[in-house]
Amino acid sequence: MRIGSVFLEDLQLMEALSMDCYGSVRKVYIVCKQDRTLSEEFQRWMVSNNPVDEVKEIDGADHMAMLSAPDDIVQCIVDIVAKYN
Repeated sequence: MRIGSVFLEDLQLMEALSMDCYGSVRKVYIVCKQDRTLSEEFQRWMVSNNPVDEVKEIDGADHMAMLSAPDDIVQCIVDIVAKYN
């Protein structure tokens, strides 16, 4: 688990992300097609505003893909590791 903050005020005090650090990490976004918390349209908006190297999709996965489609999320992770490692 990571220590994090969901408070906007705390995030505003943090250093901005840089291309030297955050920008050097390969990123893959997994769209959960049946997510009723974050619509597919919003997920794709997030991708367009924070570009990634690849977008994968899991049909039948809701917001908690590790519970709704565990085999599919594991396969996505395995494929990502194989491709980007």
